Amino acid sequence: MKLPNLLETRIGRLTAFFFLYMTQGIPFGFTSIAVATQMRREGVGPAAIGSFVATLYIPWAWKWMIGPVVDVFYCDRLGRRRLWIVVAQVMMATALMAAMPVNFSTQIKLFTVLIFIHNIFAATQDVAVDALACGVLKEDERGLANGLMFGGSYLGTAVGGAGVLFLTSYVGFNGTFFFVAGCILAITTFVAVPLREPRSKAPSDSFNGLSLLNTLLDIRGYVWTVFPAIFGSRAAVVGLVFALMPMGAYALGLALQANLAVELGLSDGRIAVLSLLSTIISAAGCIVGGFLSDKFGRKRMLALYLAATAIPTVALAILMYHHGWIMSVDPRMPNRPVPPDALVVGFWAATLIYSVPQGLMYGTRTALFMDITNPKVAATQFTAYMALLNLVIAYSALWQGQAIEAWGYPATLLIDAAVGLLCIALLPLMTRPSSSENSSLE
Repeated sequence: MKLPNLLETRIGRLTAFFFLYMTQGIPFGFTSIAVATQMRREGVGPAAIGSFVATLYIPWAWKWMIGPVVDVFYCDRLGRRRLWIVVAQVMMATALMAAMPVNFSTQIKLFTVLIFIHNIFAATQDVAVDALACGVLKEDERGLANGLMFGGSYLGTAVGGAGVLFLTSYVGFNGTFFFVAGCILAITTFVAVPLREPRSKAPSDSFNGLSLLNTLLDIRGYVWTVFPAIFGSRAAVVGLVFALMPMGAYALGLALQANLAVELGLSDGRIAVLSLLSTIISAAGCIVGGFLSDKFGRKRMLALYLAATAIPTVALAILMYHHGWIMSVDPRMPNRPVPPDALVVGFWAATLIYSVPQGLMYGTRTALFMDITNPKVAATQFTAYMALLNLVIAYSALWQGQAIEAWGYPATLLIDAAVGLLCIALLPLMTRPSSSENSSLE
C-alpha cells in the first residue's frame, strides 16, 4: 500500500509538521524526565545528573552551525530536506538503542556521550524540519502550523516523560528504550519517508556542494552574516546579553525537580502524573501568555511572568528549610529520613504553580525576540537568540547540580530565583532597532 504524501494538502502538511515535532519531543522527555528520574533512583548524584541534563541542550545551542551544512548538502532525487529528516531520525533511534545496555549509574560518561550524539541528530532533524516548513507552508498556514508544531513537541515530551514512567512498571526501564525508538521509527516510516517535497529550480541527481572549498566558503559567508546581525545595533547587543541570562527561575523546570521528586519518595507513577500535568499547564500558558502580551504589552507582561517564576521557587526553599530537608539524600540509603506530608504537598504545589508563569513566559519571550530582530537578517539573528536560550538552560542545569551537592536545595532555589530576576533590568532597553540601525545592515 502506497502511503500518502502529506505535503500535498493543507491538512496533510499540518499533520506532518505536528508529528515531525513530536519526534523531537518524545526522546527529549525520555532523557530529561524519565532517564533523570531513574538516575536519581539508582543513586546518581545531583551534580552528575545536572551535567547529563546540560549535555541535552548543548547541540541545540549550536544548531545554527548545522544550518549551512543542511543547506549545502542535498539530493533532489531523495528529497532536499526529507533525506536529512529520515537519516537524522533513524540515527536518533540508533543512538538510543546503543545507549540501552549501558549502565548509567556506573558508566554515566559513556551513556552521556551516546545521548549527546542522539541530540546532535535531533538538532539536525529540527533544522531540516524548519527548513522544510519554510519551503512548503503557505503564508496563511504558518501561524496554525507553528502552534501545532510546538503542541506536537509538548505532546512528545509528555509521551517520552510521563508515558515512559507509566510504562516502566510493566516492561521495565530498559524495555522503554524500545518504545521510544519505536515511536521515532514509526513516525519516520509513516510520515517522513512518504514525503515528496517540490524539487528545486535546478534539480541535481547528486549531492550539491561536495567540494570542500565551496562548503567552507558557504559557511564562512554565513558566519560573516551572523556577526553584524548580532552586534550591528544597540538593540541586537542588548538582545544578545538578555538571551545569555536566565529568564526567571529555572530550577523547578530542570533536573532539580526530578532529583527532589525521587528523594521525597514519589513513585514513577506519581512523577509521571506530575510531569503530565506540568506539561499541559505550560503548553496552555504559552498560548495565553502570547495573547496577553499582545493585549497589554510585551515587556510589561514578561516582567510579571519572570517575577512570578520566583514565587513558588522561594516558597519551596523556605518550606524545605523549615522542615530541615537541606542536603540531597541518596534514595538507596538505609533508614533514610521520611519526608513530612506537608513538604511533599508543598513540592507538588510549587511545581504545578511554577508551570503557569513558565508557560506564560515562554511564548512572550519568543515574541519579544521577534520584535527586536532586524527583518533584513531575521533568520540569522533570531536563530542565534534561540540557540543562546538553550545554552542558558545547559549552564543552569550544570551549576544547579553542583550547588545542590555543595550548599543544599534551599540555597540553590534561592540563588536560582535571585539570578532569574536580574534580566528584568534589561527589559526597558529591549526596543525595536531604529531605522538607522536597520540601514547599517543593508
